[in-house]
Amino acid sequence: MQQYTHSKRLKTGGEEEVISFSEADYEGIRLPHNDPIVVTLQVELFSMKRILIDSGSSADILYKHAFDQLRIPTDQLRPVKTPLVGFTGEMVHPLGSIDLSVVAGTSPCQT
Repeated sequence: MQQYTHSKRLKTGGEEEVISFSEADYEGIRLPHNDPIVVTLQVELFSMKRILIDSGSSADILYKHAFDQLRIPTDQLRPVKTPLVGFTGEMVHPLGSIDLSVVAGTSPCQT
């Protein structure tokens, strides 16, 4: 993770950017599929690399080490009472929940 600075505030709201795929994008893909992807996103003022997006998952998890690097005070976390249960049945109690600004793409095509 590395700090990212930008010269102007990003616009929020307004029209949503349309993301579409052509037949060429499906070349070599066996449908239907449920493959995870790894991306780089700007989270708050930092560029985070190797973010796993798994469309089959119902939880968005940020590990404590990455959260600490964002330099957000833990008192901004909202309490969470529900534990997370892994594939092996192991239970983990989250430190809390937080909404973070996330930017995908590069200017002028970013959302």
